[in-house]
Amino acid sequence: MTHPAHNAVTLAEIWRGPFLESAHSGHAVVCDDTGQIVESWGEPTAVVLPRSSSKMLQALPLIESGAAAAHNLTSEHLALACASHQGAAIHTDKIGAWMAHIGKTDDDFCCGTQVSRDQDIRDAMIRAHESPCRIHNNCSGKHAGFLTLSAHLNGGPNYVASDHPVQTACLDAFERMTQETSPGFGIDGCSAPNHACTLHGMARAMATYAAADNDSPQGQLRNAMAKHPDLVAGEGRGCTRLMRAAGNNVAIKTGAEGYFVAILPEQKMGVALKITDGATRASECAMAQILVRLGALDPNHPEALAYTSAPIKNWDGLETGYLRAAPVLL
Repeated sequence: MTHPAHNAVTLAEIWRGPFLESAHSGHAVVCDDTGQIVESWGEPTAVVLPRSSSKMLQALPLIESGAAAAHNLTSEHLALACASHQGAAIHTDKIGAWMAHIGKTDDDFCCGTQVSRDQDIRDAMIRAHESPCRIHNNCSGKHAGFLTLSAHLNGGPNYVASDHPVQTACLDAFERMTQETSPGFGIDGCSAPNHACTLHGMARAMATYAAADNDSPQGQLRNAMAKHPDLVAGEGRGCTRLMRAAGNNVAIKTGAEGYFVAILPEQKMGVALKITDGATRASECAMAQILVRLGALDPNHPEALAYTSAPIKNWDGLETGYLRAAPVLL
């Protein structure tokens, strides 16, 4: 398999004074609703793991199977099924109620325990000598969706096994939406299979979501994410900040190791990008600039500038440099 850095181009830069200090390379693809590439940087056929950027694909069987309707899931549930959340109360309270609704407990999750990323929750738990639970895992919303689907399909408890009905349904959805046969999978941080595809395939899938009718399964997931950016990630996170800045008209989702996707309904376009060194600061910067380029984000919005031309300050508060999108994206 081709090395993921093959034919990569610089997408984000770090400047200190007059010097280019660091550069982050990667690949990015923009597709229209016909699946054709509108613009690309780097290698569109690079095969990589999309990590949590594929959660809206993994959530598709939840609706298509009838499980979501059977359990009266709302747009908040659907947003959480696509989330990599902070483990704040706004997330765990809703997921806890969801689990109780389907008759499941924290012990039924197959994802591991994770310390809450919400500082207030984390500090309060430390002071109370409480241990984190699986519900604090950033993927617990996705796993609540898996458990709901598993119950609907009468599946066994190990719903993250690659041959479990939940995961075979997820693979089917993944390959239908990307219009590719996945060459394989890796095990994600939450223990579920994460299937690989090309950047073109993922951008094509996101464009399909962008052009989908509001009532379709894809449209429901897209709209749930855009409507509830606080549930998809959380305060201070790039996904939430950029969706709010775009007026809740787009759905944006990060993935580990520098992956990012965006669904743009007004433009009927989808975006997928990968930073080859895995840096989140670079993927956020590149995605923000691509959103600006495509007319989905005001270039002068403070949140846009915070990612596309972000000042870097030292411990004394002096501005020593900045992070900016590379010239190829301008």
